[in-house]
Amino acid sequence: MNKMGFLGRKDRSGVFYNSQITLTGIPETAYDYQVNGKSAIEWILDRYQVTTHKESQITNDPNDYSREVDDPSYIIDLLARIVTVSLETVRIVAALPPLDSLEENP
Repeated sequence: MNKMGFLGRKDRSGVFYNSQITLTGIPETAYDYQVNGKSAIEWILDRYQVTTHKESQITNDPNDYSREVDDPSYIIDLLARIVTVSLETVRIVAALPPLDSLEENP
């Protein structure tokens, strides 16, 4: 894996992992869970990619950790877990009762 991406410009229902692996069936609702203005899924896609620092030429390769722990599916599993956490968080938050403001309750 060098860089993951969505299936298309407006198609976030799946993630292209590499030439052999594509993850599909991601509900649009999973993108409703946001951290600092970006969905958790988008954070993973943004941060888990091979990059090289221009000045030092040091390469940051997230695949190194997968090799280190002998778990080639680590990044795929992480993405799947993030989708599940996102969906469950959206479901739980939607089920919460409305929060009364402090001004309404003296």
